[in-house]
Amino acid sequence: MAKDDEVGMKDVELNEVDPEKQPMTAGETGNGDASSPVTEKNGIVKVKIPDEKETKFTGLSKEELLKVAGTPGWVRARWALLILFWLGWVGMLAGAIVIIVQAPRCKPLPEMNWWNNGPMYQIGAINSFTEIPGLKGLEAKINALSALKMKSLVVGPIHVSTANKPEQLNLEAVSSNFGSLEELKQFVAAAHKKSISVVLDLTPNYNGLQPFFEGHLIPVAEKLKNATAYWLKQGVDGILLYGVEHIAISPLIWNSIKDTIRSYNDDEKKKVLIGVTEETSPEAVSILLNRTGVDLLLSGVLRSRSGTALAEVVESLNSIHTQTQLAWNIGDRVKGHLASLVGSVDVKLSQLLLLTLPGTAVFNYGDEIGLKDEVGDHKHMVYPVMVWPKSTEAINETEKELSERISFFKTVTDLRSKERSLLHGDYLTVYNSSSALAYVRKWDQSERFLVAFNWSPSESVILQLAHEELPKEATIVVSTDEGKLAPGHSVSLSQLELGPDLGVMLKFPYTP
Repeated sequence: MAKDDEVGMKDVELNEVDPEKQPMTAGETGNGDASSPVTEKNGIVKVKIPDEKETKFTGLSKEELLKVAGTPGWVRARWALLILFWLGWVGMLAGAIVIIVQAPRCKPLPEMNWWNNGPMYQIGAINSFTEIPGLKGLEAKINALSALKMKSLVVGPIHVSTANKPEQLNLEAVSSNFGSLEELKQFVAAAHKKSISVVLDLTPNYNGLQPFFEGHLIPVAEKLKNATAYWLKQGVDGILLYGVEHIAISPLIWNSIKDTIRSYNDDEKKKVLIGVTEETSPEAVSILLNRTGVDLLLSGVLRSRSGTALAEVVESLNSIHTQTQLAWNIGDRVKGHLASLVGSVDVKLSQLLLLTLPGTAVFNYGDEIGLKDEVGDHKHMVYPVMVWPKSTEAINETEKELSERISFFKTVTDLRSKERSLLHGDYLTVYNSSSALAYVRKWDQSERFLVAFNWSPSESVILQLAHEELPKEATIVVSTDEGKLAPGHSVSLSQLELGPDLGVMLKFPYTP
């Protein structure tokens, strides 16, 4: 055994001490091929060791996490993060408060009535307005009136009345010329579905020379009080009366009529009392408005073509009365249509004026298309027949003109019904002369509108508008002549040129 061990040790020593003396083998090539013997020519033995299996980290156990979480370092880290979170939250809250406090506050909206929300449309001759006679035909036109952005209608008179014969007056009966009570109810219901209110013209002697019967004021007024209650029960939203100054002479009766209307007010909707007068001065209109206590008073104050006179009228009434009391009209059932009173050329200018003044604009049927009155054999006005477009496509020059007029009217009524500056904004005159007028409508932080007119039929005018409320430039929104002033273009207000018989509405943003 000792001898064998000695020999083995020598071999090891031989291998370690003199590797070059070891025998070479056939596979000893030194190329490191794994299939060759493990012995290399340099005597180094290559041993192939299998790879260790990768150990997957599964994280800390619950017990280990609880143990680590309780260490002082992690406790301090948690407290630091919590404090940083609350400091950040308090900082954002403080920043929001500062922004809210420093931001300009919105002006509270004024109290408005439904008759202030858009234009009013008067249909005094129902059988001339529709192809189908009577209230049935009127009901069929509700969609067309809604498309015009009309918010209320003044209908009639439709009651039984013979000219200048008070004994034949029946204020609570629908004349057979117009239909029946049931048809009236159906029409009112259809209008209400489109959010259109209906006011009934209850002028007693509407076929006669005077709105009230001469010498029969008191008995007629008694009938009028009872009829007012009757029609309000049927669902109408208000009453209109011509010659309101005559009936207001009897305060006791007049107050009872007003009280009757007020008694039908509720939280959802008020009833309106509208008066009509022939007065044309702002002073007389203001006095009558106060004396009668009507909600709206139609008059002739705008039947002037002077820019200076119009500015004085508007400024005078607007300074004394709230916008909710102001009504603007040029024509009506008695005086006639817009085109007949101002001329066809100035129809668009008048529409733009009525729809941008502070108050309620009132139009006669057909004013949107420039319908003109007819004159009978004895110089009595004959109600003209309304012209309706035959199709949505303009097939000839007449249809094209009709379509263009309706489009212009719809554009302005749409702006009037949705822009706060036009709905209830402040009014400010920035220029006026014998032939020109310009004013601004503005509300709080809403977009502002500048409206300018030149009524001269032959001469252009250059308005040099410089006011603290005005910027250097504004953008055209609506023009009565798009060939000269096209919507969408910006113009300089220091050199605003308006051609003859031209009106324009421009807009500019609010600046703090």
